[in-house]
Formats: sequence, structure tokens, C-alpha cells
Amino acid sequence: MPRFFCPQPLAIGQTITLPEHVAHHVHVVRLSAGDRITLFNGEGGQYTATLTTIEKKRATAEIKLFEPIETELPYAITLAQALPEASKMDWIIEKAVELGVHAIQPLASQRCVVRLSAERATKKMQHWQGVIEAASEQSGRNRLATLAEPVDFNQWIAQKDLHVRILLSPRAEQSLSDWARHHPPQSVGLLIGPEGGFTEREENDAVAQGVMMLSMGPRVLRTETAGLAALAGLNAIWGAM
Repeated sequence: MPRFFCPQPLAIGQTITLPEHVAHHVHVVRLSAGDRITLFNGEGGQYTATLTTIEKKRATAEIKLFEPIETELPYAITLAQALPEASKMDWIIEKAVELGVHAIQPLASQRCVVRLSAERATKKMQHWQGVIEAASEQSGRNRLATLAEPVDFNQWIAQKDLHVRILLSPRAEQSLSDWARHHPPQSVGLLIGPEGGFTEREENDAVAQGVMMLSMGPRVLRTETAGLAALAGLNAIWGAM
């Protein structure tokens, strides 16, 4: 059954006008009046609805059923990702959402090639939010991952956080998998460097701020691989895959 994010109040018995982009999608995939769709608004659970009218730029649906389905991880993982080149961030966000990430924090670090002006950052945030919504539709998540405003690396590590924060680095002596096997499932923040990695000074500054430095093994992973591998690894070890 097609799933759509619908950011508005939903209740059984309502006949609602679907958002324009959803109506367009309904038209493109050639759904018909009477077809069933699944709607979710990010507040938990999902709704089964029946399409009542379909036009080129407008569609309505009657909500028939609520299902309190949740697919969220039992712990919150924040992916603090240093901005990579080109469209890599889209791919990272999409796959991280599929793997259950709770929040995404874009970071500006010393070796980042991408530098966002205020105007570009606003446009990127809007685009990345759309990636989160689409990935949630596809993966069956009924709550949206939180997308934070891009911040400087030093600003983020200076924040006082009760959760464990982990910086992945080839310099680390302990592996993430070894640490996870000896600790219970819990909320964590994962710091991932850009293409050139974090500088040695950035890593040392992070450790000085209480960040734990762990490795992903002897091989050097690309920035678009490291965070996703860490997410999948934690989920597998903690039994959430």
C-alpha cells in the first residue's frame, strides 16, 4: 500500500485534502478513487485512508483506520556528520533514516570542502528535510528523524550532553564493536569526519571535551560509509536489526 507523509492533524472519519506533492504523486502512479493508501504525520502510528477524489493537482482521502505501529529504535542515535562533497549528504541521510537514526547534525569541520552560506544552508535544510520524509515513507517509519541546523565542529563538541559521544578515528585503540559488546543499548552521538577526516587537533579537542574515540577496524572507510556502518553495527550488536 503506498505510504505518504502528511504533516497535518489526522483522525478517523476525516476527509482531508492531501498535500499538493502527495496529490501529484497519487496522480503520477495512477491511483484511482477507492484505492487505499497509508498516511502518517510524524506523531506516531499510521492511518489507512481511501482516496475519494483525484485531480491533476488535488486529491482527497477519507481516513478509515489508525494503527499504532512503531518501528523506532529503543535508543536514540545522533549522526553528527561533517559536510561531504556534492550529493553524498543526501545518500547518507537517506540510508541513516532507513537504519533508524534519531537525529542528524550537519557539522562544519576544518577539512570540509563544502562551505554553506546562510542562504545555501536554508535551501539545503529544506532539501534534506524532503530526503528524510521520502526515506521515512519508503522504510515504514512513522516518526521523522530530527534535522538540526549546521554548526561548527568546535561548537558542537563543546555542548554538554549526558549521552555518550563517539568520534570514529583510525587512531583509536578500541573498536566500536568491542565497546558496544560491553555496554548496554543506550543513546549515543556518532561523529563522522569529512573526506579528509578530522584533523589531529580536532580529535584531541573532542577528547578533551569528553568525546570517546573509537575505531571501525584496520580499514579506512569513506565518509559516506563510516557512519552507516557504525549505525548498522550498533543495531546488530544491540539486537535492533
